Amino acid sequence: MRANRIFAAVAIGLVSSVALAADAEQAIRESLNALQPDMPIEAIAESPMKGVYQVQLKGGRQLYASADGQFLIQGYMYQFKDGQATNLTEQAQSQSVAKAIDAISTNKMVVFSPEKPKTHITVFTDTDCGYCQKLHSEVPELNRLGVEVRYMAFPRQGMGSHAANTLTSVWCAKDRQAAMNKAKARENVPAASCDNPVAEQYELGQLIGVQGTPAIILADGQIIPGYQPAPQLAELALKAK
Repeated sequence: MRANRIFAAVAIGLVSSVALAADAEQAIRESLNALQPDMPIEAIAESPMKGVYQVQLKGGRQLYASADGQFLIQGYMYQFKDGQATNLTEQAQSQSVAKAIDAISTNKMVVFSPEKPKTHITVFTDTDCGYCQKLHSEVPELNRLGVEVRYMAFPRQGMGSHAANTLTSVWCAKDRQAAMNKAKARENVPAASCDNPVAEQYELGQLIGVQGTPAIILADGQIIPGYQPAPQLAELALKAK
């Protein structure tokens, strides 16, 4: 009889907890929708900090809110444990970015790969970008060090720009690698058109927070903004595999 009472109490507690979580999610959604009706909310769940809820937006961004939706926090949440500080916000963002990137088929990318890659990086690139061209000149070295380089399109000046047209021609070329090599060497790439993912990848880059090129995404979703020399970049990539 006592065991039944304990079970009933636990069951009631679980139901109450679920109900409270649902109420909190509804309150938070209402507040965020009032703030921005088209806010791209992916999930709302309790955060590691008691009484604070974590709001995951598409593209990896994280917000925090009170259970009643009256308070909203944008910033980093750290956890201090055993003398070490862990940035929980960056950790969650990286996981979301990695998930978004992994959902893109490599058939929609321009890939330069060694025979037996140890890891990979995904690079949002603009063919008119000087540092993108410098990074591309080091792709053979990255491949030698075991890093597969996967390119995605990010025309910095938008879809009506020269770079957007060139990137479209690269993605529509019969040999994408050869076309990318030409574009990065500032050689003319024959104009070509087809059903291509350039606009889609540009939109994804904006969604995950890409602001300039090259923007390098490690296998674990960590974003490295800007050019990094091949040896240092390979070291970072191999640690993140």
